[in-house]
Amino acid sequence: MSAPHDVVIIGSGFGGIGMAIRLLRAGVRDLVVLEKAGGLGGTWRDNTYPGAACDVPSHLYSFSFERKTDWSRRFPPQEEILDYLWHCARKYEVLPRIRFGTEVTGAEWDEAESLWRVGTSKGEIAARVLVSACGQLNRPVLPEIEGRDGFQGTAFHSSRWEHGADLAGKRVAVIGTGASAIQIVPELARTAARLHVFQRSAPYVIPKPDRPYRAWERALLRTVPGVYAASRARIYAQYESRALGFVKYPKLMGAMAWRFRKRLEEQVADAELVERLRPDYPMGCKRILLSDDYYPAFGEEHVELVTEPIERVTASGVVTADGTERELDAIVYATGFASTEFLAPMRIVGRDGRELDKVWRDGGPSAHLGITVSGFPNLFLLYGPYTNLGHNSIIYMLESQFRYVVGCVAAMRRAGLDWIEVRPDVQDAFDARMQELLRATVWNSGCQSWYMTEDGRIVNNWPGFTFAYRRATRRPDPRDFLRGRNTAAA
Repeated sequence: MSAPHDVVIIGSGFGGIGMAIRLLRAGVRDLVVLEKAGGLGGTWRDNTYPGAACDVPSHLYSFSFERKTDWSRRFPPQEEILDYLWHCARKYEVLPRIRFGTEVTGAEWDEAESLWRVGTSKGEIAARVLVSACGQLNRPVLPEIEGRDGFQGTAFHSSRWEHGADLAGKRVAVIGTGASAIQIVPELARTAARLHVFQRSAPYVIPKPDRPYRAWERALLRTVPGVYAASRARIYAQYESRALGFVKYPKLMGAMAWRFRKRLEEQVADAELVERLRPDYPMGCKRILLSDDYYPAFGEEHVELVTEPIERVTASGVVTADGTERELDAIVYATGFASTEFLAPMRIVGRDGRELDKVWRDGGPSAHLGITVSGFPNLFLLYGPYTNLGHNSIIYMLESQFRYVVGCVAAMRRAGLDWIEVRPDVQDAFDARMQELLRATVWNSGCQSWYMTEDGRIVNNWPGFTFAYRRATRRPDPRDFLRGRNTAAA
Protein backbone atom coordinates (compact mmCIF):
# COMPACT_ATOMS: atom_id res chain seq x y z
CA MET A 1 0.00 0.00 0.00
CA SER A 2 1.23 3.51 -0.83
CA ALA A 3 2.02 6.16 1.78
CA PRO A 4 -1.01 7.63 3.57
CA HIS A 5 -2.60 10.78 2.21
CA ASP A 6 -3.20 13.75 4.46
CA VAL A 7 -6.90 13.82 3.57
CA VAL A 8 -9.21 11.45 1.71
CA ILE A 9 -12.67 12.73 0.74
CA ILE A 10 -15.51 10.37 -0.17
CA GLY A 11 -17.82 11.81 -2.82
CA SER A 12 -17.56 14.53 -5.46
CA GLY A 13 -20.78 16.48 -5.19
CA PHE A 14 -21.01 20.00 -3.81
CA GLY A 15 -19.65 18.80 -0.47
CA GLY A 16 -16.66 16.89 -1.80
CA ILE A 17 -15.65 19.48 -4.42
CA GLY A 18 -16.05 22.42 -2.05
CA MET A 19 -14.19 20.68 0.77
CA ALA A 20 -11.29 19.84 -1.53
CA ILE A 21 -11.10 23.46 -2.75
CA ARG A 22 -11.04 24.87 0.76
CA LEU A 23 -8.36 22.38 1.90
CA LEU A 24 -6.20 23.14 -1.13
CA ARG A 25 -6.52 26.87 -0.48
CA ALA A 26 -5.47 26.21 3.13
CA GLY A 27 -2.27 24.51 1.95
CA VAL A 28 -3.33 20.87 2.22
CA ARG A 29 -2.04 19.59 -1.11
CA ASP A 30 -1.95 15.85 -0.44
CA LEU A 31 -5.61 15.00 -0.79
CA VAL A 32 -7.62 12.53 -2.81
CA VAL A 33 -11.31 12.49 -3.71
CA LEU A 34 -12.83 9.03 -4.16
CA GLU A 35 -15.84 8.84 -6.46
CA LYS A 36 -17.69 5.60 -7.24
CA ALA A 37 -19.21 6.92 -10.47
CA GLY A 38 -17.53 7.84 -13.72
CA GLY A 39 -18.14 11.57 -13.27
CA LEU A 40 -18.49 14.15 -10.52
CA GLY A 41 -21.61 15.95 -9.39
CA GLY A 42 -23.38 13.78 -6.82
CA THR A 43 -27.12 14.34 -6.88
CA TRP A 44 -26.80 16.65 -9.91
CA ARG A 45 -25.05 13.90 -11.84
CA ASP A 46 -27.58 11.25 -10.86
CA ASN A 47 -30.87 13.12 -11.22
CA THR A 48 -31.26 13.75 -14.92
CA TYR A 49 -35.01 13.24 -15.17
CA PRO A 50 -37.11 15.60 -17.34
CA GLY A 51 -37.56 18.95 -15.61
CA ALA A 52 -34.78 18.42 -13.03
CA ALA A 53 -33.89 21.76 -11.44
CA CYS A 54 -33.07 23.30 -8.09
CA ASP A 55 -35.66 24.86 -5.78
CA VAL A 56 -33.17 27.41 -4.40
CA PRO A 57 -32.32 30.47 -6.57
CA SER A 58 -29.09 30.14 -8.55
CA HIS A 59 -27.31 33.11 -6.94
CA LEU A 60 -27.58 31.38 -3.56
CA TYR A 61 -27.12 27.81 -4.80
CA SER A 62 -23.45 28.29 -5.60
CA PHE A 63 -20.20 28.74 -3.71
CA SER A 64 -19.61 32.19 -2.23
CA PHE A 65 -16.00 32.05 -3.45
CA GLU A 66 -16.92 31.19 -7.05
CA ARG A 67 -19.64 33.46 -8.29
CA LYS A 68 -21.44 32.69 -11.52
CA THR A 69 -23.14 35.68 -13.10
CA ASP A 70 -24.44 34.03 -16.26
CA TRP A 71 -27.03 31.58 -14.94
CA SER A 72 -29.75 31.19 -17.55
CA ARG A 73 -32.63 31.22 -15.04
CA ARG A 74 -33.48 32.30 -11.50
CA PHE A 75 -33.74 28.63 -10.49
CA PRO A 76 -30.88 26.67 -12.08
CA PRO A 77 -31.59 23.56 -14.18
CA GLN A 78 -29.67 20.36 -13.53
CA GLU A 79 -27.37 20.66 -16.54
CA GLU A 80 -26.11 24.11 -15.53
CA ILE A 81 -25.48 23.07 -11.93
CA LEU A 82 -23.47 20.08 -13.11
CA ASP A 83 -21.49 22.28 -15.52
CA TYR A 84 -20.80 24.68 -12.65
CA LEU A 85 -19.37 21.88 -10.50
CA TRP A 86 -17.12 20.69 -13.35
CA HIS A 87 -15.94 24.28 -13.79
CA CYS A 88 -15.08 24.57 -10.09
CA ALA A 89 -13.24 21.24 -10.09
CA ARG A 90 -11.13 22.30 -13.06
CA LYS A 91 -10.43 25.87 -11.96
CA TYR A 92 -9.30 24.96 -8.44
CA GLU A 93 -7.26 21.89 -9.47
CA VAL A 94 -9.51 19.35 -7.81
CA LEU A 95 -10.15 17.33 -10.97
CA PRO A 96 -6.67 15.72 -11.11
CA ARG A 97 -7.18 14.56 -7.52
CA ILE A 98 -10.45 12.71 -8.16
CA ARG A 99 -10.28 8.94 -8.60
CA PHE A 100 -13.36 8.05 -10.61
CA GLY A 101 -14.82 4.55 -10.58
CA THR A 102 -13.49 3.99 -7.07
CA GLU A 103 -16.23 2.93 -4.69
CA VAL A 104 -15.55 3.01 -0.97
CA THR A 105 -16.68 -0.19 0.73
CA GLY A 106 -15.58 0.70 4.24
CA ALA A 107 -12.96 2.27 6.45
CA GLU A 108 -11.28 1.15 9.66
CA TRP A 109 -9.33 3.21 12.17
CA ASP A 110 -5.80 1.87 12.70
CA GLU A 111 -5.08 2.74 16.31
CA ALA A 112 -1.40 1.86 16.17
CA GLU A 113 -0.71 4.10 13.16
CA SER A 114 -3.41 6.73 13.76
CA LEU A 115 -4.70 6.25 10.22
CA TRP A 116 -7.90 5.41 8.42
CA ARG A 117 -7.51 2.34 6.22
CA VAL A 118 -10.07 2.86 3.49
CA GLY A 119 -11.27 -0.14 1.50
CA THR A 120 -12.23 0.58 -2.10
CA SER A 121 -13.16 -1.32 -5.23
CA LYS A 122 -9.60 -0.70 -6.41
CA GLY A 123 -7.72 -1.64 -3.28
CA GLU A 124 -6.89 -0.09 0.07
CA ILE A 125 -5.85 3.51 0.59
CA ALA A 126 -4.71 5.13 3.85
CA ALA A 127 -5.67 8.56 5.15
CA ARG A 128 -4.70 10.63 8.15
CA VAL A 129 -8.04 12.43 7.91
CA LEU A 130 -11.20 11.01 6.36
CA VAL A 131 -14.06 13.23 5.18
CA SER A 132 -17.40 11.80 4.12
CA ALA A 133 -19.20 13.97 1.57
CA CYS A 134 -21.83 11.40 0.63
CA GLY A 135 -24.78 13.61 1.48
CA GLN A 136 -28.24 12.58 2.66
CA LEU A 137 -30.00 11.93 -0.65
CA ASN A 138 -27.80 9.57 -2.61
CA ARG A 139 -29.22 6.06 -2.13
CA PRO A 140 -32.55 5.59 -3.97
CA VAL A 141 -35.31 3.66 -2.23
CA LEU A 142 -37.72 1.39 -4.07
CA PRO A 143 -40.98 0.63 -2.25
CA GLU A 144 -41.76 -2.85 -0.96
CA ILE A 145 -44.71 -3.61 -3.22
CA GLU A 146 -45.83 -7.14 -3.99
CA GLY A 147 -44.95 -8.14 -7.54
CA ARG A 148 -42.74 -5.13 -8.21
CA ASP A 149 -39.99 -7.17 -9.85
CA GLY A 150 -42.45 -9.00 -12.07
CA PHE A 151 -43.54 -5.99 -14.10
CA GLN A 152 -42.79 -6.62 -17.77
CA GLY A 153 -42.71 -3.03 -18.91
CA THR A 154 -40.10 -0.33 -18.32
CA ALA A 155 -39.48 0.54 -14.65
CA PHE A 156 -36.85 2.65 -12.93
CA HIS A 157 -36.22 5.06 -10.05
CA SER A 158 -36.38 8.75 -10.87
CA SER A 159 -32.69 9.20 -9.95
CA ARG A 160 -31.70 6.46 -12.41
CA TRP A 161 -33.66 7.75 -15.38
CA GLU A 162 -33.51 5.52 -18.45
CA HIS A 163 -33.09 8.02 -21.24
CA GLY A 164 -33.26 5.26 -23.82
CA ALA A 165 -36.87 4.59 -22.86
CA ASP A 166 -39.22 6.64 -25.04
CA LEU A 167 -42.31 7.32 -22.91
CA ALA A 168 -44.06 9.50 -25.49
CA GLY A 169 -47.46 8.09 -26.34
CA LYS A 170 -47.18 5.46 -23.58
CA ARG A 171 -49.23 4.60 -20.51
CA VAL A 172 -47.07 5.75 -17.61
CA ALA A 173 -47.33 5.65 -13.82
CA VAL A 174 -45.46 7.91 -11.45
CA ILE A 175 -45.40 6.49 -7.94
CA GLY A 176 -44.71 9.21 -5.39
CA THR A 177 -45.46 12.92 -5.11
CA GLY A 178 -42.27 14.38 -3.63
CA ALA A 179 -39.75 16.91 -4.90
CA SER A 180 -38.76 14.87 -7.96
CA ALA A 181 -42.31 13.86 -8.90
CA ILE A 182 -43.65 17.41 -9.03
CA GLN A 183 -41.01 18.22 -11.66
CA ILE A 184 -41.47 14.96 -13.59
CA VAL A 185 -45.28 14.90 -13.74
CA PRO A 186 -45.77 18.10 -15.81
CA GLU A 187 -43.09 16.96 -18.28
CA LEU A 188 -44.62 13.50 -18.75
CA ALA A 189 -48.10 15.00 -18.98
CA ARG A 190 -47.01 16.76 -22.18
CA THR A 191 -46.10 13.56 -24.01
CA ALA A 192 -47.63 10.47 -22.38
CA ALA A 193 -50.83 8.99 -23.77
CA ARG A 194 -52.02 8.31 -20.25
CA LEU A 195 -50.42 9.35 -16.95
CA HIS A 196 -51.38 7.93 -13.55
CA VAL A 197 -49.92 9.67 -10.49
CA PHE A 198 -50.06 7.48 -7.37
CA GLN A 199 -50.21 9.66 -4.27
CA ARG A 200 -49.79 8.36 -0.73
CA SER A 201 -49.53 11.79 0.90
CA ALA A 202 -50.41 15.10 -0.74
CA PRO A 203 -47.59 17.67 -0.76
CA TYR A 204 -47.79 21.40 -0.25
CA VAL A 205 -46.82 22.97 -3.59
CA ILE A 206 -46.28 26.73 -3.67
CA PRO A 207 -45.42 29.08 -6.58
CA LYS A 208 -41.96 28.93 -8.13
CA PRO A 209 -41.06 32.45 -9.26
CA ASP A 210 -38.80 31.21 -12.03
CA ARG A 211 -37.96 32.94 -15.29
CA PRO A 212 -35.00 33.31 -17.65
CA TYR A 213 -32.48 36.05 -16.88
CA ARG A 214 -32.50 38.75 -19.53
CA ALA A 215 -29.28 39.58 -21.35
CA TRP A 216 -29.08 43.02 -19.75
CA GLU A 217 -29.48 41.50 -16.29
CA ARG A 218 -26.58 39.11 -16.85
CA ALA A 219 -24.48 41.99 -18.18
CA LEU A 220 -25.32 44.05 -15.10
CA LEU A 221 -24.40 41.19 -12.78
CA ARG A 222 -21.14 40.65 -14.62
CA THR A 223 -19.94 44.25 -14.92
CA VAL A 224 -21.30 46.33 -12.04
CA PRO A 225 -19.53 45.69 -8.72
CA GLY A 226 -21.80 44.75 -5.86
CA VAL A 227 -24.89 43.83 -7.88
CA TYR A 228 -24.34 40.08 -7.62
CA ALA A 229 -23.49 40.31 -3.92
CA ALA A 230 -26.60 42.37 -3.30
CA SER A 231 -28.75 39.84 -5.15
CA ARG A 232 -27.29 36.98 -3.14
CA ALA A 233 -27.76 38.84 0.15
CA ARG A 234 -31.36 39.72 -0.68
CA ILE A 235 -32.24 36.12 -1.55
CA TYR A 236 -30.50 34.84 1.57
CA ALA A 237 -32.42 37.24 3.83
CA GLN A 238 -35.71 36.40 2.13
CA TYR A 239 -35.25 32.65 2.57
CA GLU A 240 -33.73 32.91 6.04
CA SER A 241 -36.77 34.78 7.31
CA ARG A 242 -38.83 31.64 6.65
CA ALA A 243 -37.01 29.90 9.50
CA LEU A 244 -39.29 31.80 11.88
CA GLY A 245 -42.19 29.63 10.77
CA PHE A 246 -40.23 26.39 10.62
CA VAL A 247 -38.28 26.46 13.87
CA LYS A 248 -39.46 29.30 16.09
CA TYR A 249 -43.13 30.06 15.62
CA PRO A 250 -44.86 27.26 13.65
CA LYS A 251 -48.20 29.10 13.90
CA LEU A 252 -46.78 31.60 11.39
CA MET A 253 -47.16 28.86 8.76
CA GLY A 254 -50.91 29.47 8.93
CA ALA A 255 -50.75 32.51 6.66
CA MET A 256 -48.73 30.60 4.08
CA ALA A 257 -51.16 27.68 4.32
CA TRP A 258 -54.09 30.02 3.64
CA ARG A 259 -52.38 31.33 0.48
CA PHE A 260 -51.65 27.73 -0.54
CA ARG A 261 -55.30 26.71 -0.24
CA LYS A 262 -56.46 29.76 -2.20
CA ARG A 263 -54.01 29.05 -5.02
CA LEU A 264 -54.89 25.34 -5.13
CA GLU A 265 -58.56 26.20 -5.61
CA GLU A 266 -57.62 28.68 -8.35
CA GLN A 267 -55.49 26.16 -10.25
CA VAL A 268 -57.76 23.11 -9.92
CA ALA A 269 -61.39 23.51 -10.99
CA ASP A 270 -62.68 20.14 -9.77
CA ALA A 271 -63.70 20.48 -6.10
CA GLU A 272 -63.34 16.75 -5.45
CA LEU A 273 -59.84 16.77 -6.91
CA VAL A 274 -58.96 19.79 -4.77
CA GLU A 275 -59.83 17.81 -1.66
CA ARG A 276 -57.62 14.91 -2.71
CA LEU A 277 -54.74 17.27 -3.44
CA ARG A 278 -55.11 19.04 -0.10
CA PRO A 279 -52.54 17.83 2.49
CA ASP A 280 -53.90 16.52 5.80
CA TYR A 281 -50.97 17.71 7.94
CA PRO A 282 -49.63 21.13 8.99
CA MET A 283 -47.74 23.06 6.35
CA GLY A 284 -43.98 22.64 6.68
CA CYS A 285 -44.16 19.32 8.54
CA LYS A 286 -42.88 17.74 5.32
CA ARG A 287 -40.80 19.40 2.65
CA ILE A 288 -42.60 22.27 0.91
CA LEU A 289 -42.33 22.02 -2.86
CA LEU A 290 -42.18 24.63 -5.61
CA SER A 291 -43.95 24.38 -8.97
CA ASP A 292 -46.21 26.42 -11.23
CA ASP A 293 -47.27 23.58 -13.52
CA TYR A 294 -47.85 20.59 -11.20
CA TYR A 295 -51.48 21.29 -10.29
CA PRO A 296 -52.50 22.40 -13.81
CA ALA A 297 -51.27 19.02 -15.11
CA PHE A 298 -54.19 17.34 -13.35
CA GLY A 299 -56.59 19.42 -15.42
CA GLU A 300 -55.61 17.38 -18.47
CA GLU A 301 -58.04 14.60 -19.33
CA HIS A 302 -55.31 12.00 -19.74
CA VAL A 303 -53.77 12.66 -16.28
CA GLU A 304 -55.22 10.81 -13.29
CA LEU A 305 -54.51 11.28 -9.59
CA VAL A 306 -54.75 7.94 -7.79
CA THR A 307 -55.14 8.04 -4.01
CA GLU A 308 -56.21 4.43 -3.43
CA PRO A 309 -53.31 2.48 -1.86
CA ILE A 310 -51.34 0.23 -4.18
CA GLU A 311 -51.99 -3.43 -3.45
CA ARG A 312 -49.62 -5.04 -5.93
CA VAL A 313 -47.81 -4.72 -9.23
CA THR A 314 -48.64 -7.21 -11.96
CA ALA A 315 -46.77 -8.07 -15.14
CA SER A 316 -48.78 -5.45 -17.01
CA GLY A 317 -49.76 -2.79 -14.50
CA VAL A 318 -50.69 -1.73 -10.97
CA VAL A 319 -53.61 -2.95 -8.88
CA THR A 320 -54.99 -0.69 -6.13
CA ALA A 321 -56.80 -1.71 -2.95
CA ASP A 322 -60.21 -1.22 -4.57
CA GLY A 323 -59.35 -3.94 -7.10
CA THR A 324 -58.82 -1.62 -10.05
CA GLU A 325 -55.94 -2.55 -12.37
CA ARG A 326 -54.36 0.11 -14.54
CA GLU A 327 -52.55 -1.24 -17.58
CA LEU A 328 -49.13 0.36 -17.98
CA ASP A 329 -46.15 0.50 -20.29
CA ALA A 330 -43.82 2.14 -17.77
CA ILE A 331 -43.48 2.85 -14.05
CA VAL A 332 -41.38 5.69 -12.63
CA TYR A 333 -40.59 5.29 -8.93
CA ALA A 334 -40.23 8.80 -7.50
CA THR A 335 -39.98 7.29 -4.04
CA GLY A 336 -37.07 9.13 -2.47
CA PHE A 337 -33.89 8.08 -0.74
CA ALA A 338 -32.53 6.37 2.37
CA SER A 339 -32.06 9.78 3.99
CA THR A 340 -31.33 8.73 7.58
CA GLU A 341 -28.70 6.09 6.78
CA PHE A 342 -26.01 8.69 6.01
CA LEU A 343 -22.81 6.62 5.40
CA ALA A 344 -24.49 3.29 4.56
CA PRO A 345 -23.73 0.83 3.07
CA MET A 346 -20.08 1.56 3.93
CA ARG A 347 -18.80 -0.22 7.03
CA ILE A 348 -17.06 2.40 9.17
CA VAL A 349 -15.10 0.97 12.14
CA GLY A 350 -13.71 3.38 14.71
CA ARG A 351 -11.83 3.08 17.95
CA ASP A 352 -12.06 -0.24 19.83
CA GLY A 353 -13.82 -1.89 16.89
CA ARG A 354 -17.07 0.05 17.21
CA GLU A 355 -19.10 0.14 14.00
CA LEU A 356 -20.82 3.38 13.10
CA ASP A 357 -24.00 1.81 11.77
CA LYS A 358 -24.43 -0.18 15.00
CA VAL A 359 -23.74 2.87 17.16
CA TRP A 360 -26.35 4.82 15.23
CA ARG A 361 -28.79 1.92 15.11
CA ASP A 362 -29.03 1.93 18.89
CA GLY A 363 -29.29 5.66 19.52
CA GLY A 364 -30.09 7.13 16.11
CA PRO A 365 -27.70 9.05 13.84
CA SER A 366 -25.86 11.73 15.78
CA ALA A 367 -22.78 13.88 15.29
CA HIS A 368 -21.54 16.97 17.09
CA LEU A 369 -22.52 19.92 14.88
CA GLY A 370 -23.39 17.25 12.33
CA ILE A 371 -19.66 16.85 11.66
CA THR A 372 -17.76 14.75 14.26
CA VAL A 373 -18.64 11.49 16.01
CA SER A 374 -17.24 10.29 19.33
CA GLY A 375 -15.21 7.11 18.97
CA PHE A 376 -14.25 7.90 15.37
CA PRO A 377 -11.04 9.99 15.39
CA ASN A 378 -10.17 12.21 12.42
CA LEU A 379 -13.51 11.46 10.75
CA PHE A 380 -15.54 14.43 9.54
CA LEU A 381 -19.01 14.35 7.99
CA LEU A 382 -20.43 16.89 5.57
CA TYR A 383 -24.22 17.26 5.40
CA GLY A 384 -24.44 14.91 8.36
CA PRO A 385 -27.15 14.61 11.03
CA TYR A 386 -28.93 17.83 12.00
CA THR A 387 -27.65 19.87 9.03
CA ASN A 388 -30.47 19.67 6.48
CA LEU A 389 -32.71 22.69 5.93
CA GLY A 390 -36.31 23.39 5.11
CA HIS A 391 -35.91 27.04 4.19
CA ASN A 392 -32.49 27.99 2.78
CA SER A 393 -29.51 26.86 0.71
CA ILE A 394 -27.59 23.78 1.83
CA ILE A 395 -24.51 25.31 0.17
CA TYR A 396 -24.43 27.89 2.95
CA MET A 397 -24.42 25.09 5.54
CA LEU A 398 -21.70 23.20 3.65
CA GLU A 399 -19.44 26.24 3.56
CA SER A 400 -19.80 26.53 7.34
CA GLN A 401 -18.71 22.91 7.63
CA PHE A 402 -15.77 23.41 5.26
CA ARG A 403 -14.41 26.13 7.51
CA TYR A 404 -14.85 23.99 10.63
CA VAL A 405 -13.06 20.98 9.11
CA VAL A 406 -10.23 23.16 7.79
CA GLY A 407 -9.95 24.64 11.28
CA CYS A 408 -9.64 21.17 12.81
CA VAL A 409 -6.98 20.08 10.34
CA ALA A 410 -5.03 23.32 10.83
CA ALA A 411 -5.21 22.99 14.62
CA MET A 412 -3.87 19.43 14.43
CA ARG A 413 -0.96 20.59 12.29
CA ARG A 414 -0.11 23.50 14.57
CA ALA A 415 -0.11 21.32 17.68
CA GLY A 416 1.63 18.36 16.05
CA LEU A 417 -1.33 16.09 16.78
CA ASP A 418 -2.00 12.79 15.06
CA TRP A 419 -5.65 12.58 16.01
CA ILE A 420 -8.56 14.43 17.52
CA GLU A 421 -11.92 13.03 18.59
CA VAL A 422 -14.98 14.83 19.89
CA ARG A 423 -15.66 14.09 23.54
CA PRO A 424 -18.71 11.86 24.13
CA ASP A 425 -20.22 14.26 26.67
CA VAL A 426 -19.95 17.13 24.18
CA GLN A 427 -21.69 15.10 21.48
CA ASP A 428 -24.39 13.89 23.89
CA ALA A 429 -25.07 17.44 25.08
CA PHE A 430 -25.36 18.66 21.49
CA ASP A 431 -27.69 15.81 20.57
CA ALA A 432 -29.91 16.45 23.59
CA ARG A 433 -30.08 20.13 22.70
CA MET A 434 -31.04 19.35 19.11
CA GLN A 435 -33.84 17.02 20.19
CA GLU A 436 -35.10 19.62 22.64
CA LEU A 437 -35.22 22.30 19.95
CA LEU A 438 -36.71 19.99 17.34
CA ARG A 439 -39.71 19.23 19.55
CA ALA A 440 -40.91 22.79 19.06
CA THR A 441 -40.49 22.87 15.27
CA VAL A 442 -43.11 22.39 12.59
CA TRP A 443 -41.38 19.13 11.59
CA ASN A 444 -42.63 17.64 14.86
CA SER A 445 -46.26 18.53 14.28
CA GLY A 446 -47.63 15.07 13.60
CA CYS A 447 -46.58 13.83 10.16
CA GLN A 448 -44.13 11.18 9.00
CA SER A 449 -41.35 12.49 6.77
CA TRP A 450 -37.93 11.62 5.40
CA TYR A 451 -36.50 13.81 8.15
CA MET A 452 -37.25 11.01 10.62
CA THR A 453 -35.99 7.57 11.51
CA GLU A 454 -38.50 4.71 11.58
CA ASP A 455 -39.15 5.32 15.27
CA GLY A 456 -40.06 8.97 14.66
CA ARG A 457 -36.82 10.62 15.79
CA ILE A 458 -35.99 13.70 13.68
CA VAL A 459 -32.29 13.48 12.81
CA ASN A 460 -31.84 15.35 9.53
CA ASN A 461 -32.75 18.98 10.14
CA TRP A 462 -31.07 21.95 11.78
CA PRO A 463 -33.59 23.48 14.23
CA GLY A 464 -32.45 27.08 13.92
CA PHE A 465 -31.21 29.85 11.68
CA THR A 466 -28.36 29.13 9.29
CA PHE A 467 -26.41 32.11 10.61
CA ALA A 468 -26.59 30.49 14.06
CA TYR A 469 -25.04 27.34 12.60
CA ARG A 470 -22.31 29.41 10.99
CA ARG A 471 -21.57 31.04 14.32
CA ALA A 472 -21.48 27.63 16.06
CA THR A 473 -18.99 26.30 13.48
CA ARG A 474 -16.88 29.45 13.19
CA ARG A 475 -13.91 27.69 14.76
CA PRO A 476 -13.44 24.36 16.57
CA ASP A 477 -13.26 24.66 20.34
CA PRO A 478 -10.24 22.69 21.64
CA ARG A 479 -12.19 21.92 24.82
CA ASP A 480 -14.62 19.82 22.77
CA PHE A 481 -11.97 17.28 21.74
CA LEU A 482 -9.83 14.47 22.99
CA ARG A 483 -6.50 14.64 21.20
CA GLY A 484 -3.17 12.92 21.07
CA ARG A 485 -0.01 11.89 19.31
CA ASN A 486 0.91 8.49 18.01
CA THR A 487 3.44 7.62 20.71
CA ALA A 488 3.74 4.06 19.44
CA ALA A 489 4.96 5.24 16.05
CA ALA A 490 7.20 7.87 17.62
